[in-house]
Amino acid sequence: MPLTIAIFSDVICPWCYLGKRRLERALDHLGMRETTSVEWLPFELNPDMPAGGMERALYRARKFGVERSAQLDARMAELGRQEGISFAFDRMLRTPNTRRAHTLIAFATQHGHAGAVVDALFRAYFEEGRDVGDPDVLLEIGMAAGLDRGPVVAALSSQQLVQHVEDVEHHAAQMQITGVPFFILDRKWTVSGAQSTEQWLQVLYAS
Repeated sequence: MPLTIAIFSDVICPWCYLGKRRLERALDHLGMRETTSVEWLPFELNPDMPAGGMERALYRARKFGVERSAQLDARMAELGRQEGISFAFDRMLRTPNTRRAHTLIAFATQHGHAGAVVDALFRAYFEEGRDVGDPDVLLEIGMAAGLDRGPVVAALSSQQLVQHVEDVEHHAAQMQITGVPFFILDRKWTVSGAQSTEQWLQVLYAS
């Protein structure tokens, strides 16, 4: 029976990008990537972020302090290199509000393009330094993933999709999920954090 994995994540979470890549390596090693069904679920790290986002340097300085922020970025850049991810923290000028990005993912899920959209969002933000809170950027990402322009434009302003995102996030809170990435395998087992590929292999063998 095919494996199903539900993943709570945020598109501005570097650990989520790292965790995604490590999981994919494990699935590839076992020849399971094509037969595994992955569902991407919303978790906003900054639900109160202004709609237009804010300057990343200011956000990071307030959250971690300037020196600590630089240390964290350097450490994550090294971890990324180990997984083939080129984190470009120097190019990331804004920390966006990710609500629209999650509505795009929800819409893409309905049409079978969520995987491509999520991958493009991570790549756009972390490796290209693009503002994934910008509707024009999201439209471009959606269309590049195979979605039609008109429906994507409508999706980005859909109150129904916004409500869906909020409902799923409320469910995550009820499940006491407080950090991401958070994985649910076959609706039975949970895995928290960006586990190594080796750890994933042990989990997948056991499941």
